[in-house]
Amino acid sequence: MSLADKALWVIERNSGRELTLGSIAAACNVSRSHLANGFGTASGWPVMAYLRARRLSEAAKRLAAGAPDILLVALEFGYGSHEAFTRAFRDQFGTTPEEVRNGGSTDRLSLVAPLRLTNGRARTPIPTLGELRRLRLVGLSAPCSYESAIGIPAQWQAFMCDHYADIPDKAPGIPIGVCRAPDEDGCFEYMCATEIRSVSSPRKPLAALDIEPGAYAVFDHRDHVSTIFDTYTAIWNEALPAAGLNAANGPVLEFHNDAFDPGTGLGGLTIWIPLQRDGNGSGR
Repeated sequence: MSLADKALWVIERNSGRELTLGSIAAACNVSRSHLANGFGTASGWPVMAYLRARRLSEAAKRLAAGAPDILLVALEFGYGSHEAFTRAFRDQFGTTPEEVRNGGSTDRLSLVAPLRLTNGRARTPIPTLGELRRLRLVGLSAPCSYESAIGIPAQWQAFMCDHYADIPDKAPGIPIGVCRAPDEDGCFEYMCATEIRSVSSPRKPLAALDIEPGAYAVFDHRDHVSTIFDTYTAIWNEALPAAGLNAANGPVLEFHNDAFDPGTGLGGLTIWIPLQRDGNGSGR
């Protein structure tokens, strides 16, 4: 069973209990970042957005069947008040719980059914272990999600064409991609960056980021760069658990190989996943 499948089981089995990204991750024995990345890359859903959608979908069925007390339905599905439930319900479906109960139907609602995940689109990569030295990076950062990751190539083009040449005191080497740890809504910052030798502050819209030294699991992505999400899916859901490794809640780094060609997307890169040193998956 993959990590994403384990998380699905926890969510479906305990949807009436208080669940957070941290508690679901703990039940799967991984860090919050590991779970958010594993579930998001496998399903396209942020963990907590899927949890909310499933709870509200089941609540809508209950209401359409004539549940007499909306507050009891709200409490059953993890909402502490009628107001909070109504607000979330309207955000999800564009209507109110009362209207669904009075109409006696969910036909006009976009209900979310339980996911059935099939992983294995990419071969499961085997990690090597590496120690990363301290890095000081400067780059162009932008908010991202699993749904909007298609915009990352355009971000790279903007960084390389509009900013890269003007960054002072660059260290030798090919620019580096940085994926910050996702939040509870599955949103993360992606940075197109280069290492610098100095400690000066960059000019906006560029920003600086310090990467602390630490232990990493290193994976090769040898295929076209457009298939990198398939490799990430295999890493988070299969490769790390199979190797007995727990990811920390730190940035993931993408180091392009010397042969990488931005014109074709070929040449490959290595993916560096920060690891827990204590092995408990609780995060740094």
